[in-house]
Amino acid sequence: MASMISASQRVEIVVVMPAYNAAKTLKSTLDDLPREDVSDIILVDDGSRDNTVELARSFGLTVFTHTHNFGYGANQKTCYAEALKAHATIIVMVHPDYQYDPRLLPELVKLIKSGEADVVFGSRMMGVSALAQGMPWWKYYANRFLTALENFVFGLRLSEFHTGYRAYSRQALEQVNFLANDDGFIFDQEIIAQFAESGARLAEVPVPVRYFPEASSASFFASVWYGLGILWLLLRYLLHRANLWRSMQFVAHTSRYHPA
Repeated sequence: MASMISASQRVEIVVVMPAYNAAKTLKSTLDDLPREDVSDIILVDDGSRDNTVELARSFGLTVFTHTHNFGYGANQKTCYAEALKAHATIIVMVHPDYQYDPRLLPELVKLIKSGEADVVFGSRMMGVSALAQGMPWWKYYANRFLTALENFVFGLRLSEFHTGYRAYSRQALEQVNFLANDDGFIFDQEIIAQFAESGARLAEVPVPVRYFPEASSASFFASVWYGLGILWLLLRYLLHRANLWRSMQFVAHTSRYHPA
């Protein structure tokens, strides 16, 4: 999938924010975001019960709303579909809960702009230990265990599969059937499986992470369910690769979301 953005081509960096009850942290996130590098910021509200939508509009963001809480994956589907419609060249997912440092956006997009990668992840497992930054121990070791399994099944060498800080080239998103993915948290892993199958080049940069009460974080039981979902995904992917249970979810295609 190798492609390089030419010097003469205008780079449209669109930030997408999947939001749910993010009113307390949205301003802090936007204050640290290098907006001079960004063409548009799209916030998709997934049925928040606070004033996230009103705040986002007051800050001049492009806002889309779901009628109720459809889920994190469903939110991302709307984010990416709308970003592609908005002529994005590079799409960066920035969580509005201020858990990931928005100031690192240039580091994520640099490898895509230079043509070295199609997808870039901000990894909490590179650099300073995530444990030292406040990640719960059970979440840390579960992350490492599941990452090792996913690397083995997908044939990759990533330090982390579970980060929410991600940058995608337009071409990478157009080549995968992200609309077929789960509406919940397992979406993040399914899209990596799709990238692996499509031959996308994946890269990582180290990012610090913050843990505080306002930042979103899955509970222990939600994390267990998430882990079981990953195991089911890995089994489905192995069956697909062995031609025992082919799934259109993992077959690369050309997206419908070309700009008019």
